[in-house]
Amino acid sequence: MNPRPLLVLLALLPAACGTPAPAPLSHLPPFARVPYEPFSRADAIGIALGEWRAWGQPVADEPPGTPPPTPDKPERDAGLWQRVGEYWYLGQNAARPETAWTGRHDAAGRVFPPSDDGEYAWSAAFISYVMRMAGAGTRFPAAPDHAAYINAARRMSLGQETGLAITAEAPDAYAPIPGDLVCAGRAGADGIRFADLPAPRFPSHCAIVVAANTDELDVIGGNVNDAVALTHVPTTPDGRLAGPAGVVDTRYPWFVVIRVLYDR
Repeated sequence: MNPRPLLVLLALLPAACGTPAPAPLSHLPPFARVPYEPFSRADAIGIALGEWRAWGQPVADEPPGTPPPTPDKPERDAGLWQRVGEYWYLGQNAARPETAWTGRHDAAGRVFPPSDDGEYAWSAAFISYVMRMAGAGTRFPAAPDHAAYINAARRMSLGQETGLAITAEAPDAYAPIPGDLVCAGRAGADGIRFADLPAPRFPSHCAIVVAANTDELDVIGGNVNDAVALTHVPTTPDGRLAGPAGVVDTRYPWFVVIRVLYDR
């Protein structure tokens, strides 16, 4: 018997069995992985605005449930489904199956029907992408769902977690500034409140504040009418999402602000 094949197999086994998982940020470009610049508020706002412009600068101020302006799904258009794929690939940790998704393809590259797009909702991937491209590195817990980083931010504010650049603030106690994230519960969240956090996984949506005006915030979110869109969010006179009478915005139940602790 020739022992060589057996020896070759034995030599390969440790390498195969001991192959480490890729580092979470190994697939990021060097400027974001190193990063080249400190984690920057101006960069995060600029990236979000740049993506909004790339999608045609849509504004989504209609109440939830309002039919979109057109029956088209921009996320499936040529040049835009690939952009959603970049949000997934760069906005998630390496080796997660979602990194292979696009605005119209599953992890195997198969086109999914438009009616199934809720299974591939990319709003959290968009926020994770913006934070990573702005230099957050591992200090922002990138995830395919908003609840993961909302809960992490709340654990930070409670002293239950360390090392992240986010902390959760009550909507009636803190006025968001550009670069912060504002988050609302979605259908099925059963009236999620700030006091409930951290909570088991819940449906939600977050957007990044790009401007704070008198009695109003400009926020940009992903997967809004199947695009990156800007929404105007009313506030109290001192800039908070909620006052003594509750949340000012009658369209969305904003329940938490994520204060982002940028380096500059």
